[in-house]
Amino acid sequence: MTSLSPIETDAVARAAQAPMLAQTEAWVAINSGTRNLAGLATMATTLADAFALLPGDLKLIEPDPVETVTTEGRVEAIGHGRHLHLAVRPQAPVQILLTGHMDTVYPLDHPFQHGRWLDDGRYNAPGAADMKGGLALMLAALEAVEASPLAARLGYEVLINSDEETGSLSSRALIERSARGKVAALTYEPALPDGTLAGARGGTGNFSLVVHGKSAHAGRNPDEGRNAIVAAADLALRLSRAKAPGLSVNPARIEGGGPNNVVPDLAILRINFRPRDPDSIARAQAALDEATAAVMAAHDVRVEVHGSFNRPPKPLDPGAERLFALVQQAGADLGIPIAWKATGGVCDGNNIAACGVPVVDTMGARGGAIHSDEEFLIPESLPERAALSVLTLLRLAERGRP
Repeated sequence: MTSLSPIETDAVARAAQAPMLAQTEAWVAINSGTRNLAGLATMATTLADAFALLPGDLKLIEPDPVETVTTEGRVEAIGHGRHLHLAVRPQAPVQILLTGHMDTVYPLDHPFQHGRWLDDGRYNAPGAADMKGGLALMLAALEAVEASPLAARLGYEVLINSDEETGSLSSRALIERSARGKVAALTYEPALPDGTLAGARGGTGNFSLVVHGKSAHAGRNPDEGRNAIVAAADLALRLSRAKAPGLSVNPARIEGGGPNNVVPDLAILRINFRPRDPDSIARAQAALDEATAAVMAAHDVRVEVHGSFNRPPKPLDPGAERLFALVQQAGADLGIPIAWKATGGVCDGNNIAACGVPVVDTMGARGGAIHSDEEFLIPESLPERAALSVLTLLRLAERGRP
């Protein structure tokens, strides 16, 4: 390490002593799939106990109401877990936001439930990289900062939501409230195995298009029916043609239908858009409106559109570039090369950036194969990335902004 002050050196050493790996191993043993409300409740209270070591006001906040479209085409409320929120020194001169998520993509009936050590020293476990390891190193960094003489200058909010993997629909408003007045934000999604960070990100929009047709006997009077499956397929084809540079379109699933001798009167098209910029969102919305109107006219059906562009694109604006440069310099002083590249993935960093707050959203552990049963954490990255967070936070406290 070079160019570290005595305060920084002490804080980095303190963070390295935290039991990050043991915490990660304990936390991955708790299934906290987004729909596993009992597991999320256990995870939330476990995290609350761990983060209670920090000063401030810690609460478990009820999720906002969220609706979903069922396979029967009904709009119903869907439950989510509580979100952890901690506010420390809200009157301090420098205010930071740190975010993470407690949920994983692995439901209770998924075969991937336990961790194991691989021969090359990697830790293969559900949520180890995405992002229970990230939560452990975030906590270690904050504990080290709290022991520093610079702590009084730094106020922060920690938000760990329970629904990031499904779009943060029940926590989006809480994210926006927590982002207000912050000079910077750090989110603990995993870095790539080589340490590369995510830079600019595209956005995303998820929609359920409910097609209402008319049933009829497939042999006696098929022409009196209005085939919802055919209309949904036409809708999928029309929307797929909206794909363009800067906009990907993925018709993911058509649900509906029944016996072969009945013209289906209901179908649901699930579709995802990935816009790179605001103009791409406008193009996607126009395509959605035009295709819906055309299919209703061509097939004499009714189409209900449910969904939204819930995560806007995240460009690298000047504020974000300054924050990345600060993190890069912190890495250089620790002997950690820091680079970043654009990605098509999305996370809560998209929503934070939309609030006008510079954010680096891959401050978590190094790892890979996330969202699969091959997900792995590189354990030596826990102290490494905790040190990177410590140095970034202390320098933000000193400078007042990126």
